[in-house]
Amino acid sequence: MTINRILGLENEYGISSSKNTDPITLSNRLVSAYAKHTFPNIKIRWDYDVENPLRDARGFDFTRAEVDYSVSTHEDMSVYNFILPNGGRFYVDHAHPEYSSPETINPLDVVKWDLAGEAIMQQAAALDLEENPEDPIRIFKNNVDNKGSSYGTHENYSTLRQTPFNAIIKHLTAHLITRQIYCGAGRIGIGQNSEIFDYQISQRADYIENHVGLETTLRRPIINTRDEPHADPTKYRRLHLILGDANMSDMATLLKVGTTSIILSMIEDGFLDDLDLEIAEPVNSTQLISYDLSMQKTIEMKNGKKFTALNIQEIYLEKAKSWLKNNNLSSQYRLVIENWESTLRDLKIDIYLLANKIDWIAKYQIIQKYAVDKELVFKSSILQSIDIKYSEITKNDGIAQLLRKSNILTQLFEPENIKDAILNPPKSTRAWLRGKVLLKYSDNISAASWDSLIFDVDKTESLIRISTLDPYWGDYESVNTLLEISHTAKDFISNIKSLRQTN
Repeated sequence: MTINRILGLENEYGISSSKNTDPITLSNRLVSAYAKHTFPNIKIRWDYDVENPLRDARGFDFTRAEVDYSVSTHEDMSVYNFILPNGGRFYVDHAHPEYSSPETINPLDVVKWDLAGEAIMQQAAALDLEENPEDPIRIFKNNVDNKGSSYGTHENYSTLRQTPFNAIIKHLTAHLITRQIYCGAGRIGIGQNSEIFDYQISQRADYIENHVGLETTLRRPIINTRDEPHADPTKYRRLHLILGDANMSDMATLLKVGTTSIILSMIEDGFLDDLDLEIAEPVNSTQLISYDLSMQKTIEMKNGKKFTALNIQEIYLEKAKSWLKNNNLSSQYRLVIENWESTLRDLKIDIYLLANKIDWIAKYQIIQKYAVDKELVFKSSILQSIDIKYSEITKNDGIAQLLRKSNILTQLFEPENIKDAILNPPKSTRAWLRGKVLLKYSDNISAASWDSLIFDVDKTESLIRISTLDPYWGDYESVNTLLEISHTAKDFISNIKSLRQTN
């Protein structure tokens, strides 16, 4: 078998301006400027009707009174909710501009369309600057403002409904806690309010307060239980992870998503049933690992054994290599395995061997060197500015951006690849259909979402909903000819109905 999992990333970006304008206003300006200037004919609302954020993967539904208000869908924000021609989504989520990538089926494509999100944010800031030259917006691909607030980078993985959710909790938790040693983004500050001025591996670790739970803005869990598959619910779940950091490094993003997807496949196969890696105190261990730059401290397992984060990652890697012997992985996943192995090896030898691949190490090296040269301590505002500046993407002059330009931070794609991903959806999923339909029939589409398209062909007739519950159908191969022969929205609706009846 091969891994054919639907994958995607959502990034809430940090935002500020020279006039300290409130972030909600700034976020609205950003999305509005991009929508108005790039694709003015696309004025399609997000379809919230099919969403149910209160359903829990453990087999029950919460009431709105039982969860924080932020878990509920906020349809009143839909005016600042732009569906992109690349099949993704650019909108305002509370006080942040958020980019949700289109669905992909391999981790390398996740990196590509995530980078497209960065480019879209840059374009939006430039367009807003033309309208508001006195109040330029700055955008940061990070997860913490060092003033007590954190915002998310959410990962999405389709999983098989038949796989018991308890098996995912049991076998995935230790990986999620320990993978930060290669996908942490690094941060000056210990504690949610940066009570201690020291450096740690992860930006999100201090904000993780639960092992398992539904919420995303408080009591944040290691494993989120939202059961909103955006696909056929009899076949799939969508594992929605909120504990990861936003990465500037292409390789860190590849490893973050790729290793997690591989482990999910082993769980689905039952290949990890004999593996006993349940951590005694998952939340405390998340923070302990983040604070330990030496990666020498051990965490205790429920069975009494003790392992370092590196030990645990090496156990998962060896299981993955053994599983690989009976499975035909794509070149993209083989790239993940190869870099997973070399990364763990280099972490044991000398962390600075990975300053070209791992964000927390790249940033730490720069901060350390500057601190030594200028005789500064971590409490210095200059070092804290470097910390924040590492993740700035506004004008291609953030530190990570400069490291990319200098080929110091490894890049997996050329600029032309990213430009293509801004305008075009992945060819391998239903995102292709969504993106192309929105461009071709924009005047006749009333709303859309991940799993539906709503047409308003004739203002005197009822709206027509076209379901896209199958995330694999709607790819280039299955619908491109259909799109070519359907000159109008009416043609498309008629042709797609005929095609589905035939199949």
